Amino acid sequence: MRHNIAALAGSLAAAGAALFLAAPSLTAQQQQQPAQPQAARPAPKAWAPPRTADGHPDLTGMYDVATMTPLERPNGVTKLVLTKEEADAMEKYEATRQEKNDAPLDPNRSAPPVGGENTQPKSYLEVLEKFGGGVVGGYNNFWLAGGTKVITVNGEKRSSIIVDPPDGKIPPMKPEARERNNALRRRSVDPSANESSAGQGPAAAFDDPELRPLAERCLLGFGSTSGPPSLPNYFYNNLKQIVQTPTTVMILNEMVHDGRVVRMGGQHLPSNVRRWMGDSIGHWEGDTLVVDTTNFTAKTQFQGASENLHVVERFTPVAPGTLLYRFTVEDPSTWDRAWTGEYPWIGTRESLYEYACHEGNYSLENMLRGARLAETEKSQKQ
Repeated sequence: MRHNIAALAGSLAAAGAALFLAAPSLTAQQQQQPAQPQAARPAPKAWAPPRTADGHPDLTGMYDVATMTPLERPNGVTKLVLTKEEADAMEKYEATRQEKNDAPLDPNRSAPPVGGENTQPKSYLEVLEKFGGGVVGGYNNFWLAGGTKVITVNGEKRSSIIVDPPDGKIPPMKPEARERNNALRRRSVDPSANESSAGQGPAAAFDDPELRPLAERCLLGFGSTSGPPSLPNYFYNNLKQIVQTPTTVMILNEMVHDGRVVRMGGQHLPSNVRRWMGDSIGHWEGDTLVVDTTNFTAKTQFQGASENLHVVERFTPVAPGTLLYRFTVEDPSTWDRAWTGEYPWIGTRESLYEYACHEGNYSLENMLRGARLAETEKSQKQ
């Protein structure tokens, strides 16, 4: 319906007249006094983060990094910034899906299809849950907390965490890097393998517990949640805790209890000293904590990188309880160029709990026992 402009103007005029008539009348003395100029309103102060005793921003706190935004931009999506309508539709779909998954299951339902779930995923989290469950199914929705919101940076709804290259993709791997990784996979399992890919690998992959993936052995956070770079998990255990002192900054991850200690100032360790999460040193650039990490071991191989991996992270407080986490990854022996991503860490009052993965590691023992049984059955058939 179109507004009647004349009627609207008349209504405003009538309202103004009513306010004028309702106002107390001025005395003759008040009418004779000149109007006093109004004092200029002070400009709103820019937000400043709380400070520690040594004058730096206080980043200490608990942060929730749950999101439905993927690391890489999905195929077919050509832009970094989504419209409000696009983001709202994605979040509404995910909320509806979660509500359906939270509903009680029918005790008389039929058996799952042979080979596992065969529905066509329509969202990034659906894809992860399908592959995470493998052919035997995974956790039900009660145990999952994959995130319900699209990330927002500078007021923009983002389609991917990666912002550079412009296509939102990890750069193509160099041919020599692909061959290096293929050679490694012929001898061992991908150290970051998850439930869907842990069964892949050489024939002897179940001969020794130390040949199993680090994530499967609960030694390092799944999907680089431990970092660096520190990424969302997309399944559960989304909290990260920062404890800050003048000389060190500790970043504790709820996922597989990884704790990184960043030494403020100083130099990197000698090149012959290698660590699974690298050697991290930090410094301040204004209000931004910059963390430089080198000295990785070849055992972790983030996204197929080598021990020459170099990661620079930037933690910037941008609003009360909110950090903008930005990272740049480079490894000249793996990619032709560096690549960068960013996403917010949102403050939370939730508590971080112990991730007692395997609780005795009985699962790993049973996997090896199952492999021995499979070998015995195969030899008997032969």
